[in-house]
Amino acid sequence: MREASGVDNLTDVQLEIDAREPLSADVIDRVNAACDRVEDAPKDVILLVHLRADGTPAGEPWPHEVGVHTVNQWERALRRLERLPAATVAVVDGYCSGLALEVLLATDYRIAASGARLRVPALPEGTWPGMTLYRLANQLGVAPVRRLALFGIEVGAHRAAELGLVDEVGDDVVALTRDALTVLGGVAGRELAIRRRLLLDATTTSYEDALGSHLAACDRAVRLAQRGLDAAIGV
Repeated sequence: MREASGVDNLTDVQLEIDAREPLSADVIDRVNAACDRVEDAPKDVILLVHLRADGTPAGEPWPHEVGVHTVNQWERALRRLERLPAATVAVVDGYCSGLALEVLLATDYRIAASGARLRVPALPEGTWPGMTLYRLANQLGVAPVRRLALFGIEVGAHRAAELGLVDEVGDDVVALTRDALTVLGGVAGRELAIRRRLLLDATTTSYEDALGSHLAACDRAVRLAQRGLDAAIGV
């Protein structure tokens, strides 16, 4: 994403996905390679994901020759991205559908240019029945996204923000991204991953089953805080 060059020095790992790209081994490898760089980093990093397409893609990114095995590999890559021990920031510029939208839904913080357009990918037979539908319902609820999920209705950036698909919308995405990266730069990636996992599990786990995981996370937070206090006073 050319316009985001002003934030290159604030992030360690970047990934670019074009909404016009078809699903292929190459794009799966690129997502996995970005995950590798995050996981192998010696310190906390932020993954910055650029999602864009100039104009409306001519077709959708699931050609008929793509088999279920390839789709499964793609979903595994997305799940890996979704569980990274790092903050992930997505920047949407232009048209966001297909693979780009699927990646967007797997990120933590989402920024969109004012003119961005988002749409659930569709085939002649209907919207793509992949895990995009699951993530939309899990993150936003069924009612708000029903038309998007069932009919592939296109929405603008401001409507996407109202729905919760993106967090910020503006004309100067470079400034918005720079601000987000500055704030998130102080977030401990592994601690963020724990809280993200608790949120993702909340809609499918009963209170009783979730309690143990939350208590364990609370105990970890208390111990980390005490360790920091001890270090500060020289214990």
